Amino acid sequence: MSSFLDLPGAVADPAGVAAHYGEPLPEQRALEAGTAVVDVSHRGVITVSGPDRLSWLNSMTSQQLLGLRPGESTETLLLDPNGRIERAIRIVDDGERSWLLVDEGSAEPLAAFLQRMRFALRVEVHDVSAEYATVLAFTGGGPAAAALRALSPAAEWQDPWAAVTAGGVQYARAAGHAAEGWAVSQFVFAREDLPAVAALLREGALRPAGLLALEALEVRAWRPAQHADVDERAIPHEFDWLRTAVHLTKGCYRGQETVAKVHNLGHPPRRLAMLHLDGSGGELPIAGALVYRAPEPGEARDPEARPVGRVTRAALHHEWGGIALALLKRALPEDAALEVALADSEERIAAAQEAIVPSDAGATREIPRLKRL
Repeated sequence: MSSFLDLPGAVADPAGVAAHYGEPLPEQRALEAGTAVVDVSHRGVITVSGPDRLSWLNSMTSQQLLGLRPGESTETLLLDPNGRIERAIRIVDDGERSWLLVDEGSAEPLAAFLQRMRFALRVEVHDVSAEYATVLAFTGGGPAAAALRALSPAAEWQDPWAAVTAGGVQYARAAGHAAEGWAVSQFVFAREDLPAVAALLREGALRPAGLLALEALEVRAWRPAQHADVDERAIPHEFDWLRTAVHLTKGCYRGQETVAKVHNLGHPPRRLAMLHLDGSGGELPIAGALVYRAPEPGEARDPEARPVGRVTRAALHHEWGGIALALLKRALPEDAALEVALADSEERIAAAQEAIVPSDAGATREIPRLKRL
């Protein structure tokens, strides 16, 4: 059990860490201000060492990892042969080993896959999730990050989501991206050192924040996450993940053909949007809730209407109220009014969409049409 669950007010999440500490909205404000820490020790940690580690990882995943400098952070995706997302990987190299930070449930299968792919290369792969764990803090000027660095973490991964990385491309319309100012780090500590982090919180030097606070801020920043947003059909384009996790001009890797075809010639079949939810009822949809097109004024709801998408996660934001991320059909107009089904009821709540991935994303190359004979 996490030592953070002994802190006052802690309410456990099924994942084994704190969902909140009694005040989810103030926890959001503190986290955003850089005065709070989130326990994400339920996530996985893998190390890859050996002189071939970066070229080896580069050959299998979507980001350019050759030349990654010690201390430099990036993220990459492991895709299947059809370009669907299998694993989202946060990576930082310390000059001797690469630290791969992954969401819950991903460390064991990813380590097993990497072990099978070693062949004769000079690499060593270890799932160290039992020995190391991560905590998260915003790093935009508050004391939380400095206090964690003072405890000498084994590694620090800095989230690149705030801007488009080299070799990437952004589908979201450039003006006013919600990730502007996003400054988040995950700090890797030996599990035996986590009580020292918890002691800082118990003494009042910093405040604990739960997963609910982090989820709300991620939804507002349009930040995709594997554990919440990715399903078995997901491709990077649908989440605008080409901005930080894909390098479009690097060498071959598994799934690259789909990445190139969709970006250059086609369109992603679904698109991520943020939904602004009607908060009059005070209820949020659950993950997987179906999204429908709302009937026109004066029209009755069609009971046979097919859903146009699904909610991946919803949250109550301290400024924006009820918001959600949803995967919608590409053909759905960006100004269409929507309704979201609530769990175990026929009730639906109204929702307005804010496009993240536009309907016309992709098809960046104009292929000249051949004249007919």
